[in-house]
Amino acid sequence: MAPIPTQWTRLIRFVAAETAQIHIGQPVDPRLDVGLAAWNKQTIRAYEISGSALDPAAHVTSNILTVEKLLSPLSREEMKVVRCLGLNYSDHAAEIKMAKPAAPILFYKPLASMIGPNAPIFIPKVAQPVEEHLSDYEVELTIVIGKAAKNVSEADALDYVLGYTGANDVSFRKHQLTTSQWGFSKGFDNTTPLGPVLVSNNAVSNPQDIPLTCTLNGKVLQDGNSSDQIFNVRQTVSFLSQGTTLEPGSVILTGTPKGVGFAKKPAVVLKNGDDCRVWLGNGIGTLVNPVIEEGRYQAKL
Repeated sequence: MAPIPTQWTRLIRFVAAETAQIHIGQPVDPRLDVGLAAWNKQTIRAYEISGSALDPAAHVTSNILTVEKLLSPLSREEMKVVRCLGLNYSDHAAEIKMAKPAAPILFYKPLASMIGPNAPIFIPKVAQPVEEHLSDYEVELTIVIGKAAKNVSEADALDYVLGYTGANDVSFRKHQLTTSQWGFSKGFDNTTPLGPVLVSNNAVSNPQDIPLTCTLNGKVLQDGNSSDQIFNVRQTVSFLSQGTTLEPGSVILTGTPKGVGFAKKPAVVLKNGDDCRVWLGNGIGTLVNPVIEEGRYQAKL
């Protein structure tokens, strides 16, 4: 086996000012934090990529487009299935006083829960009042599978990874702690930001050395590193592929480090008007999302 070759390094998906249509591209500035620039309404230019994100033959052209609206790196239709790991960081397990799991804890998210950069995190009435339901943030390194994977070994697992992006696994702890199944509490419509950039596997030499943070209203609340994962990327991809085909476009959220809101005293909750930002290193950048509670005035975008 060999890693999936890509002719791009950092892929974004966006509506172009020149065409008013959706394109994929590679930022002209290789150092630009695209998510932060989009939130601050800075000009972002990208070389158009011909083909789709999941097509190994997709190539970077010389045509430059201007980003009018930044979208998640994959559309909901491209994502196939969204798998998530719970309790996958040693420091997070310690802060909530739970034992490290013997095997990865898996749950799924509906595609309707997935949103992109700058889009509002929507807290439904079933998860209000937020002080009771404990609406929470979770910065997560996210894997995108690039070719069908089934029964793969840990040694070969990274050869099936197309790239890496970021996510915010917004959770509602009252619902989560009521049952052993987490899908309902983490699957409400328009609650899971993904992005802002998909970084090629070829540009990430070690997925177990990626810093990640979450900042709420200007205060850093999570500051971790993927090196603290209990089940690393190789182990995760291999485990999830046993007896199960991971299709190209499959998305895997890999857990969150310590610093979650419901573990703090007093608890920190997401509420209407909040500014929530998750950042990941290695060129992924900042995913900014305002928070809106259903039935209240919308946050300013």
